[in-house]
Amino acid sequence: MSGQVTVRIPTILRTYTGGEAEVTVDPSTTAAGATLSGVLEALEANYAGIQTRILDDNGALRRFVNVYVGDEDVRFAEGLATATPAGTQISVIPAVAGG
Repeated sequence: MSGQVTVRIPTILRTYTGGEAEVTVDPSTTAAGATLSGVLEALEANYAGIQTRILDDNGALRRFVNVYVGDEDVRFAEGLATATPAGTQISVIPAVAGG
């Protein structure tokens, strides 16, 4: 369990994880290391296709996807470079529109 983190998967993306609401990945084994970028690389390695639902064609977070590392919105932290130490919980949350 060296650098493992838990990722909470929204219902809309669970088709990629076989229905799992939470998955565990180890970003320290990726080129990006223990960062959000590394978590997304590890997710993609284990659950092909999921990364393109979170990142746009330019490799940035999609406009209508919010990602939290712990309780912190990564858009107000370091973005994809946000540190993800072992034991961290990451939440991927699709933005809800409407009124």
